[in-house]
Amino acid sequence: MTSLPSNAAPHARYIDAPNLSVNVGGTAFAYRDLGPRNGVPLVLFNHWGGVLDNFDPRIVDGLARKRRVIATNYRGIGASGGMAPVTIDEMARDAIALIRALGFETVDLLGMSLGGFVAQDVTLKAPGLVRKLILTGTGPAGGARIDRVGAVSWPLIIKGLLTLRDPKFYLFFTSTVTGRRSAKAFLERIKERKTKRDKDPAPGPFLRQLKAIKAWGQQAPQDLGRINIPVLIASGDSDILIPMMNSADMARRITGSQLLIYEDAGHGGIFQHHADFVPKALSFLGD
Repeated sequence: MTSLPSNAAPHARYIDAPNLSVNVGGTAFAYRDLGPRNGVPLVLFNHWGGVLDNFDPRIVDGLARKRRVIATNYRGIGASGGMAPVTIDEMARDAIALIRALGFETVDLLGMSLGGFVAQDVTLKAPGLVRKLILTGTGPAGGARIDRVGAVSWPLIIKGLLTLRDPKFYLFFTSTVTGRRSAKAFLERIKERKTKRDKDPAPGPFLRQLKAIKAWGQQAPQDLGRINIPVLIASGDSDILIPMMNSADMARRITGSQLLIYEDAGHGGIFQHHADFVPKALSFLGD
């Protein structure tokens, strides 16, 4: 493994963790690294348009109390260089190269939404690289309604612009009292970092990622039976972007996987229920 850069504190809170960069085939990939140095690192892959400051600090900090956590950016997103890929295949190959550039021979993965697509593909492409896998708010290649993510999202993105709200308020949470309260709390948390924030995604990379999502939803199903490592799958029961049926489908196809469903929760179910999710994830990951 690589040693932690001298300017990075092993136990820093996520909102204080330094912005780091690693050269992968001539392209700079942005990441943050925190938590204890022992054990298998946990690598995080983000949702559509997500940059380093879109990872929930309560989840990252909770996991980093016991695990080394590496939060990553995709190519062309945030402070990472290059052009954003238009296929999950390319993103997965980037992710494998990034993990190896960091010097890791074995990792655990946590993929949220788009990141869950990438995490599945990494596991299938490089099975010896991944020890344990957590998939949240995501679905399999060819999964139900995944190719409709854009069609579902655009009206709510416009609604966010018209109401001066972050679109995630509508996209990631239910419209119930609990959902709205959770949305407000989450959006406040991801603004806690005040200095040295990551760059917001530009429209071009945002649209290129959407092409990758649509293509994933339209491609032939993968053989998830080839995933023979421990897998934890989490979903909200009211996810409008990637419906819960996709999580149930993955759980059925991956032998021995665990399925965690959060009630009155949407795409951001693990954000809404971070206090429950973090201990369950740590228990699943073990030592």
